[in-house]
Amino acid sequence: MRDEIARRLVHASGTGLPLLYLLDIATWDQVVLLFTLGAVVALVLEAIRLYVGLEWVVYDHLTREYEQDNLAGYALYFISSAGVAVAFSFESALGIRPEIAVPAILMLTIGDPISGLLGSGELKKTKQRFVLGVMFTVCTLLAIPFVPLFAAVLGGLAATLADGVKPVVATYVIDDNLTIPPAAAIAMAIGVEVLTLL
Repeated sequence: MRDEIARRLVHASGTGLPLLYLLDIATWDQVVLLFTLGAVVALVLEAIRLYVGLEWVVYDHLTREYEQDNLAGYALYFISSAGVAVAFSFESALGIRPEIAVPAILMLTIGDPISGLLGSGELKKTKQRFVLGVMFTVCTLLAIPFVPLFAAVLGGLAATLADGVKPVVATYVIDDNLTIPPAAAIAMAIGVEVLTLL
C-alpha cells in the first residue's frame, strides 16, 4: 500500500508543469518544452532499463510487476502529456489553444491518482461504478474553468472511459497513462467545435 501511495503522489506531482503556465510562471511554449524533454528522458531511461539493465531502487517501488518488461507508466504519462501539449499548442480556426491541453493533462495528473487510490489497484477490465463516478466528477470539474460545460462533460466522460476500461492488445494492457490525455483532449475539442456550429 505504501508503494501505491508513493506512485500516486509521484503521479500527482506532474500537476506542477501545467501550474507553471496557470500561475504565469512559464509560457505555454516553455511548458511544452518541459513535457517534451520529460518524454525524451523517460524514453532514454526506459531503453536503458529494458535493454541494458538499469537497476535503481526507485524502479522497485514505483513500477508495477506488469511493467517489468514493458514501458513503465511514467514514460507513457510523459509521452501522452507531451503529445497533447504539442498538439494543442497552436490556435486553429476553431480557437483551440492550451485551454484544451491543460485540463486534459490535469485529468491524468489529478483525476487518475484519485481514481487509483479509490480503486483496488488490481488490473481489472473495468473499475467499480463508484470509482468511475468520482473520476467523471473530478475530471469534469477540472475542465469547467477552461472550456464550456458541454465540452467539459465530454472530456470528463472520455477520461473516465479511458481510466475505467483496460483494453488488452496482443496480451499488452493499454495503460490509461497513455490514453487519458488524448481521449479527453479530443472529446473537449469536439465539444468546442460542436458549440461553435450551433
